[in-house]
Amino acid sequence: MRRALVYGLAALVGLLVIAAFAFVLLQPIQVLPRIRLAPAWVLRDREGRLVSNEDLRGQIVLYTFTYTRCRPPCPQPDRTMQAIYRRLAAADLGDVPVTLMTISFDVAHDSPAVLKAYAAAWGAEDDRWRFAVGTDPQRLKTVIGEGFQVYYQPREDGRFDFDPVYILVDGWGIIRREYRYRTLTPDVDRIVRHIGVLAEEVQNSRGAARLAYEAAHLFLCYAP
Repeated sequence: MRRALVYGLAALVGLLVIAAFAFVLLQPIQVLPRIRLAPAWVLRDREGRLVSNEDLRGQIVLYTFTYTRCRPPCPQPDRTMQAIYRRLAAADLGDVPVTLMTISFDVAHDSPAVLKAYAAAWGAEDDRWRFAVGTDPQRLKTVIGEGFQVYYQPREDGRFDFDPVYILVDGWGIIRREYRYRTLTPDVDRIVRHIGVLAEEVQNSRGAARLAYEAAHLFLCYAP
């Protein structure tokens, strides 16, 4: 009796190991890694309204950080955001809401009126692409520099040194992908594909299917 029980447990463990290897090799489901919790924030948008991260709860959000006086050769991350904005208009994401968010770190200059004109220049016609700026430079530095771990530094001539970064956050406020020029090239196709992967997870990881997605996270079946 005891020997049969031992053999039965060994067979079960063997099946689980085989299943795990098969899941890793075949990768029937791919996911984006859960990196860390995104910071909380309160900003002022181009309409002069106070908005917060809680207003975007339940939405996939792609963040970038810049300032409106950024001109070449200053890197312009909103050029990539514009391309993504246009691509997402035709993307099949089901009923999953996606928002692009450009946050300015030029508190002294980028008023709501300036942001509104800047958004119009980039062709951002609705709140699928939002623009906001902080109300306090020190708090904004904490949010962007510490929370999102994005470097920026003001210069004496009013311009900024900064690292162009895109950060993808899910509806639970968890950072799922970071695109930094020094680590992962912020390619438009890659970012749009990853937004689609995240949207599929939102749509399909309900009920029993959720276990399959948790297994994908467990076995590191990450989308390239």
